[in-house]
Amino acid sequence: MSVSVSSTSVMEQVMTANGVEPIELLTASNDNFDGVIIDMKNPMDSEIFVSSLRTSISHWRQQGKKGVWLKLPIELVNLVEAAVKEGFWYHHAEPKYLMLVYWIPETANTLPINATHRVGIGAFVMNDKREVLVVQENSGVFRGTGVWKFPTGVINEGEDISMGAIREVKEETGIDTEFVEVLAFMQSHKSFFDKSDLFFVCLLCPLSFDIQKQELEIEAAQWMPIEEFAAQPLARKQGLLRSMIDIGLAKIDNGYAGFSPIPTTPSFSNHPIYLYLNSRDLNQQRISD
Repeated sequence: MSVSVSSTSVMEQVMTANGVEPIELLTASNDNFDGVIIDMKNPMDSEIFVSSLRTSISHWRQQGKKGVWLKLPIELVNLVEAAVKEGFWYHHAEPKYLMLVYWIPETANTLPINATHRVGIGAFVMNDKREVLVVQENSGVFRGTGVWKFPTGVINEGEDISMGAIREVKEETGIDTEFVEVLAFMQSHKSFFDKSDLFFVCLLCPLSFDIQKQELEIEAAQWMPIEEFAAQPLARKQGLLRSMIDIGLAKIDNGYAGFSPIPTTPSFSNHPIYLYLNSRDLNQQRISD
């Protein structure tokens, strides 16, 4: 959500039982969608907060504002109940703050919903001996089953898929890698706290070979011949693990073309991002043109 630099910090005269009293409006930044963002930082008595909040919403209604975003740091938890009683509702929470929202006009609410997906990766890493890097987990559904699987993990906020895949392999096994391609991806639903998942199958090239497993999450890690790995009962079934093996071998043996990260810059930001595409076919098309 983009935010402009303008803000409000003014006083309004309000008629009370004791006469006219000045009430300070809450400081807020304008967003790019006719809304405002209140970023609370300083402690405030809940009664004073409610008075300022009511007056501020009245002021913003006159200005034609729509959505109100209220960011409350964890230190100001005393204001949450007061905000909810004024009609705000939860939008999302992070370790250090809670975001609440309010819709001013009597029209359909068009505020964007909270993030709906989590992004995960599975790493296909094969050495020159046709051995794949595999692990057994200390936790999760495969704990204690003896099942060998590819290194997997979740991408951090602000982390590229390629960098996240390299990090996860390093954390779980101690192996340094170079990211090659996204081989495929999958979408699933009703996963972690009812959110959806995007899972990217990634091909990485090993740059080191001495395994140093992560003690907390990984029971065991090793280089295993791909034939032995594929012979596991779980790997013989049609499912994600079988598909990862088939796609990885299709790349190694038959030149299957996945999606390579190409740096680019979006129109809405100056920060470089990666566009994942079939660079082999794209380059062949450019040559033919």
